[in-house]
Amino acid sequence: MLSANIQAGSSTRGYHDYVARSWSHVLPAGNKRGSLDAIAQLAGMHDIVGLNESDPGSLRSGFTNQTHYLAQRAGFDYWSHQPNRRVGRFASSANGLLSRIEPREVVDHPLPGRIAGRGVLLARFGDGDDALTVAVAHLSLGAASRAAQLGFIAELLHGQRNAVLMGDFNCPLDRPEMQVLFRRTRLQPPGGVVPTFPSWRPQRAIDHILVGDGLRASNLRALPAALSDHLALSLELEVPEQALR
Repeated sequence: MLSANIQAGSSTRGYHDYVARSWSHVLPAGNKRGSLDAIAQLAGMHDIVGLNESDPGSLRSGFTNQTHYLAQRAGFDYWSHQPNRRVGRFASSANGLLSRIEPREVVDHPLPGRIAGRGVLLARFGDGDDALTVAVAHLSLGAASRAAQLGFIAELLHGQRNAVLMGDFNCPLDRPEMQVLFRRTRLQPPGGVVPTFPSWRPQRAIDHILVGDGLRASNLRALPAALSDHLALSLELEVPEQALR
């Protein structure tokens, strides 16, 4: 599995680029297509990929649905996206899912928060209580909004032992608002944390892949997602056969 905040294919190599290259967040300039091709190569080594900040087709992406583009370039038969935030006609952002396995169901859920525009994309790959459920989310910057969002996600995943929640949480796992997730679901804190932000000098572990107690995860590692300001997270996941039926 892979979780990647792809920053809509933009390149950020230091804090100065947030100002010096701010135009790349609203204009179709820079080598975004090259970045997407590099991300597609990384994604293609995985079976299920969750994406954050994938542009669903606005000016800055040259009106390219980046999730669809990555699915085609990386050879995924199944893809879904959840557009969330739009900045006029210039930029838009989405959660995305790429999969080599056909999901039985994919559902979009808007998340609560002071400012609209956050969501969780939920896919089920089996039937019943043992189904593999994969949720892709991008949480808010503010702690109060994150707490409400995590409470909402906890209700969605309550009691599911074969659940996976991945994405950009914008906070480390030891934040107080994270505890509601671990109390109300069967998701487990990982054995260790891997810093993912900023990508050029990773110091903060704010991107996560959390798995339920019915699954076994190993080999968690951070990998470059082209020149995004976040590193991607990769892990190997053992899934019981009945979870995919």
